[in-house]
Amino acid sequence: MKEQIIIFDTTLRDGEQSPGASMNTGEKLRLATQLEKLGVDVIEAGFPAASEGGFEAVSRIAGQLKQTEVAALARTSKSDIDRAWGAISHAAKPRIHTFIATSDLHLQYKLRMTRDEVVEKAVQAVKYAKTLTDNIEFSAEDGSRSDRDFLCRIFEAAISAGATTINLPDTVGYAIPEEFGDLVRYVRDHTPNIHQAILSVHCHDDLGLSTANTLAAISAGARQAEVTINGIGERAGNTSLEEVVMALHTRPNFLPMTSRVRTEFIYPTSRLVSMITGIPVQPNKAIVGANAFAHESGIHQDGILKNPMTYEIMKPETIGLNANKMVLGKHSGRHALRDHLKDMGYDLSDEELALFFTKFKELADKKKHVVDEDLEVLVAEGFLQTRDVFALDYLHVIAGTTVLPMASVRLMINDRPAQDAGYGNGPIDAAFNTIARLTGTGSELVRFSISALTGGTDAQGEVTIRLRENGLEAMGRGADPDIITASAKAYINGLNRMEYLKSHPVESVAY
Repeated sequence: MKEQIIIFDTTLRDGEQSPGASMNTGEKLRLATQLEKLGVDVIEAGFPAASEGGFEAVSRIAGQLKQTEVAALARTSKSDIDRAWGAISHAAKPRIHTFIATSDLHLQYKLRMTRDEVVEKAVQAVKYAKTLTDNIEFSAEDGSRSDRDFLCRIFEAAISAGATTINLPDTVGYAIPEEFGDLVRYVRDHTPNIHQAILSVHCHDDLGLSTANTLAAISAGARQAEVTINGIGERAGNTSLEEVVMALHTRPNFLPMTSRVRTEFIYPTSRLVSMITGIPVQPNKAIVGANAFAHESGIHQDGILKNPMTYEIMKPETIGLNANKMVLGKHSGRHALRDHLKDMGYDLSDEELALFFTKFKELADKKKHVVDEDLEVLVAEGFLQTRDVFALDYLHVIAGTTVLPMASVRLMINDRPAQDAGYGNGPIDAAFNTIARLTGTGSELVRFSISALTGGTDAQGEVTIRLRENGLEAMGRGADPDIITASAKAYINGLNRMEYLKSHPVESVAY
């Protein structure tokens, strides 16, 4: 029987540290539910000590999930651990995850502590956490740049204190696969009680080697992989869940291990993360990118027609791509819509379905066919967002080759109407200028992109924007058959996320 690799997903914690990728509580709950459906073993739901909003989100996730372990991150302090336990104590399967830096660089310049003091602090933290739960993970921040023998020493001490999982992170993405695999083997060979705990790895992608390092670690004996959907995360991101899982699935001759992940839900989960965070998946991204199963070359196309395995090492259906080809239209009924939404992971109440059905019919009147990407947008706009400060009520633009572009906008600001009109270099610029004046925002627009959700001239335009204000960054996303309306929706969505960020800051923590 194959050994199982534990898949520890930290999209909700480390993934949220991607610039502008903050998620509100409703979005986190939806994503956590999808991750459980995907079959991950552990979800790191957040860092409860960071903020009240973070605590609330972790607590609600802990109360909702039934099969998946819910981990809460904590520094090696009693207050952090108490806060973490307060958020997850009611979970079906809670885990406390505590960490401290172990590299001499961090000890000298960040912690200003000796190695003995770091070991003592780690032991005290694990022992205290052990009084609350038996499921304890300990991480050595900047482990890949730490002294090997000191790593073994602190891991041995943490295991003796009660840690059941030991995590070796490549916090800054510095390691090379051969080097990292050798480090994992060294730790296994020189930590006397390592057999009493699961050895985990957490790799970052600063050199583009996070997946390679993770697979090298698994080959060397690591049995937990810490990953994120689409590889999102701080700086260059983390190891991609989809890449590790599909490597195990596709190359069992070299990696004779398995995971509990249900691969057919990989693509829908990837889409959900992109939709919630506003971070598009690059077209050439492995496994889930738009080009992953596209073949331009005539030679390739000929080979695919004769035998797909000539140029495809995986079937697209394996990751949930094109697995369900149902196309909905204006004549589709509620029953078919509800069943299809359930297949997509959205289980709406009767009241929610009634509201959704109205929005669906409005879209179906504009488009001949409504596909999954369209439904995802409707769900996001209707049920994933928290109460917004700003909402678009009316938009009218005038533009052309012989007129000065002008936009008239009416917003609801905290449920009160506000209206203005303004000019710009084009209709989108005019709309943005007017919205900015109405909202009084000081946010700088640093990125703007438009793409089509699907094929066809009636496709919805999907707009993503990034705003920056006082060191904070927020992503905005909007979709509509009219790209000017989609742009206004994206801008307003970004402004709402910025308002949320101001009151719910994301604490950046690394391990």
